[in-house]
Amino acid sequence: MADKRENVNVNYLSRDFGTIKSELIEHAQRYYPDTFRDFTDAGFGALMIDAVSYIGDVLSFYLDYQANESFLLTANEYGNVLKHAETVGYRHAGPRSTYGDVTLYILVPSNSSNTGPDLSYAPVLKSGSSFRGGNGSLFSLLTDVDFADANNEVVVALTNSTTGVPTQYAIKATGQVVSGQLRIQTYTIGSFVRFRSIEIPGTATTEVISVVDAEGREYYEVDHLSQNTIYVPITNTDVTTNVQAPTIVKPFVVPRRYIVRKTQTQTTLVFGYGSDDQLSSPSLAEARDVVLDLHSKTYITDSAMDPTILIKGDKFGVGPSNTTLTVTYRANTAENSNAAANAVNEVASVNLEFANRTQLNTATINSVRGSLEVTNENPIQGNVAPPTITELRQLISGAHSAQNRAVTAEDYKTLVLSMPAKFGGIKRCSIVQDVDSNLRNINIYVISQATNGILEATNSVLKENIKTWLNTKRMINDSVDILDAKVVNLGVKFSAIASNNENKTVVFDRVQSRMNQFFETKLDVGESFSITEIYSLINSTPGIVDATFVKVFQKTGAGYATTNFNVKAYTTSDGRLIRAPKNVIFELRYPSADIEGTIR
Repeated sequence: MADKRENVNVNYLSRDFGTIKSELIEHAQRYYPDTFRDFTDAGFGALMIDAVSYIGDVLSFYLDYQANESFLLTANEYGNVLKHAETVGYRHAGPRSTYGDVTLYILVPSNSSNTGPDLSYAPVLKSGSSFRGGNGSLFSLLTDVDFADANNEVVVALTNSTTGVPTQYAIKATGQVVSGQLRIQTYTIGSFVRFRSIEIPGTATTEVISVVDAEGREYYEVDHLSQNTIYVPITNTDVTTNVQAPTIVKPFVVPRRYIVRKTQTQTTLVFGYGSDDQLSSPSLAEARDVVLDLHSKTYITDSAMDPTILIKGDKFGVGPSNTTLTVTYRANTAENSNAAANAVNEVASVNLEFANRTQLNTATINSVRGSLEVTNENPIQGNVAPPTITELRQLISGAHSAQNRAVTAEDYKTLVLSMPAKFGGIKRCSIVQDVDSNLRNINIYVISQATNGILEATNSVLKENIKTWLNTKRMINDSVDILDAKVVNLGVKFSAIASNNENKTVVFDRVQSRMNQFFETKLDVGESFSITEIYSLINSTPGIVDATFVKVFQKTGAGYATTNFNVKAYTTSDGRLIRAPKNVIFELRYPSADIEGTIR
């Protein structure tokens, strides 16, 4: 007798608990009518059916979840999105540094003729000296600062009370700083391993400064391991040419190299697969040594053929072995990366170098050293918040299209937002090309974000970093200007009707909370403000019957941006949209205070 279950129709759409359970009960009633009759909720049979339905529901959920995580547009886990990024060549920047200027003051004694400062006591403040802000932030000097430079500002600081003759002069100089603390980590490396990887502890690494082995050989960071050449800027000492060309870029072959991979939780260095004994071999193998000798056969018998034999030299770099690696890196966090104006006022560590020190008075040197003061006249800021998953998807898609060069406006935007972390970062930008088709002038409007989430102007150092970064990617006939985007602060007033059985205060708090969450994501430069979305947001709030009134207006005064903007003039005739000029970004600076409403 044939099994009556051979023709069972399986419903593959039954994937949740309820449908799976009903299908199991129907199956049991149809095919086991004499052996299984207990379908009560309290019976053992119901327990078994519930257990199987539960397992089926969970398995179905995880199957769908894993399927979604397999694609960039549907992935919800940050780590999985970053893995998709690697497949298209996008490099995650990780935590970013912030850049800015500091003003330095030092007291120098008068010269013997009392005509000015004794510049023999004007030291050079060496790069690497560090300063501290009020919030614990640490900033390191990027370049040497020469207090003897003729361009420095000099004023009389102290005079003889009797004669009025100056005894000390104050010299004012400016230096560039970067946020973060230099740290050193050592690693003991054993026998040779292909594509060796080492992890840098902590989550706040912004930049790898150097990697040196015990023999003093340096390893260089590259974009990819097949890149065996780097370009190093060298100071041009030729006085006849250094005015127009202050640096000379020279190529260097770097057999010892590594790439940096960053995730949310760690920074990893990956080295090449070559060993030291391969340095003398050619970069590429001879074709005759690796070509497959078919001898008229239409098939290949060598099933163990390794494609890497096509590259026998150090094409992917030489990895370390039997040595000790010393890794110097910079680290900071979002909490201590930015600094308000005049917040950096403490000298943390100082390295002052005096010329002809042996000929100078030690007490005077100590006095000069102790007089060093620092401040920052302008804020030191940058975009230190990591990109959201939505922003990350856009960056990845843009990077894949840009292919590491700037041709279209979208390419420029992608490259600016994905600038390496060590150069800093901005929050939003807009790319505007000159309307004259004969010109390739590109205006880039940028805006940064302070630690508290408020938009603020980008400082000059970060702008210069952006321009330098784009110069390596732009078309040769493009000219690029980095400009400040204008912030327009908005406020929202609304009125809505709540259900009769709802508490008006509770409903208002719901609307307030939803709006706060909505405005956490900053608009883009040049992006219009949708009043229709505000209506939809209010109407979709539980307890709201209808939104009857929404008014958007500009917020001005203390604590707000000073941009003049006529909201009415830029509102569309149907009242649904406030259009933004290409260089303007809208912001609700303080949502809890900038949103006013009435619930009836």
